[in-house]
Amino acid sequence: MKQFSFLCFFTQIVIASLFLLFTNKATAQKDSLLLKKGDIKVKDSLIVKISDSKVKDSLILKNGDIIVGEIKSLDKGVVTIETDYSKNDFTIEWSGIKDIYSKSVFLITLEDGTRFNGSFKTLKGKNIVVIETSDHKRVETTLQDIVFLKGLKSDFWNRVDASFDVGITLTKANNLRQSSVKANLGYLAEKWELNLYYNDVRSRQDSVAQTKHTQGGTSFKYFLQNDWYLGTSLDFLSNTEQALKLRTTGKLGAGNYLKHTNKSYWAVGAGLSYNNESFTNNTENRNSIEGFVGSQLNLFDIGDLDLLSSLYVYPSITESGRLRTDFSLDTKYDLPLDFYIKINVSLNYDNRPAVAGNETDYVFVFSVGWELD
Repeated sequence: MKQFSFLCFFTQIVIASLFLLFTNKATAQKDSLLLKKGDIKVKDSLIVKISDSKVKDSLILKNGDIIVGEIKSLDKGVVTIETDYSKNDFTIEWSGIKDIYSKSVFLITLEDGTRFNGSFKTLKGKNIVVIETSDHKRVETTLQDIVFLKGLKSDFWNRVDASFDVGITLTKANNLRQSSVKANLGYLAEKWELNLYYNDVRSRQDSVAQTKHTQGGTSFKYFLQNDWYLGTSLDFLSNTEQALKLRTTGKLGAGNYLKHTNKSYWAVGAGLSYNNESFTNNTENRNSIEGFVGSQLNLFDIGDLDLLSSLYVYPSITESGRLRTDFSLDTKYDLPLDFYIKINVSLNYDNRPAVAGNETDYVFVFSVGWELD
């Protein structure tokens, strides 16, 4: 088991190392605009008149282009701005911005975890951003230190993130049919976030019993200062490999973002969990209290690639010697129109399974999906 947990942790380290190798490569700048004395000129020659009185937010890019409109958010190193002259929002790499001016009120998060409600602007000719907080304080920082923005007047749908992806495999031999469904739904408020997820993988073929691996659950985080947070979650797991009819795990704990930048984040957490299990064979139902230690690593400044890895270890408190581990790795490649392709690897380990010899269950899925940002 120690070797298994070390392998999962080593995988996260390898991912981080590969990220450092590729992070210096230039990525294409998206949807650049040029402002000329009252006119907005898009590079595809679209020109739209705009009056200065309507200009609310302005982004000045390092190449000299200027974008005006309403800044909606900054997340994972990409800022989204809505304009009156385009049906679609523009997304720009945060690293390509030189200056920014806004009178809107935002939820602002800095790299060290400090959170503010307020507006901000850069000082002309200086790499300094001045934040005017809602409690009338003045804070100076830099563009590089700002890692998250969300407009406080954002409507419900601007605070929602959702994704849905499916995968299907059909093979003539033995009439093999495999299907996968994965869905995520999240909502972000000023000081908390709520997420729900569902994953299902099934396989059917002639003369063989159906196999499945189904996961679902919900999680809640309450954000504190200095990148600390309180968290709770309720997770469900059912799989045929380990004869699990249903495993229900409730967790309560706290964590901290050790690294939180416009290129990546790394969060660690710990706490207690309650585990309830029922089985498809003759094994008696189990109830136990466990501790847990977790790590989540997200790398998103690799062009159109996004890597998300998580590792949780559960040493049992009431069942002496029992140890469980959950590991997952998502590799996502963005396509046009908010579509994407994804490769997911999930592993579940239990050193005391209901079926002897089936300590490990793993799933490998290739799918195509769409997301709402």
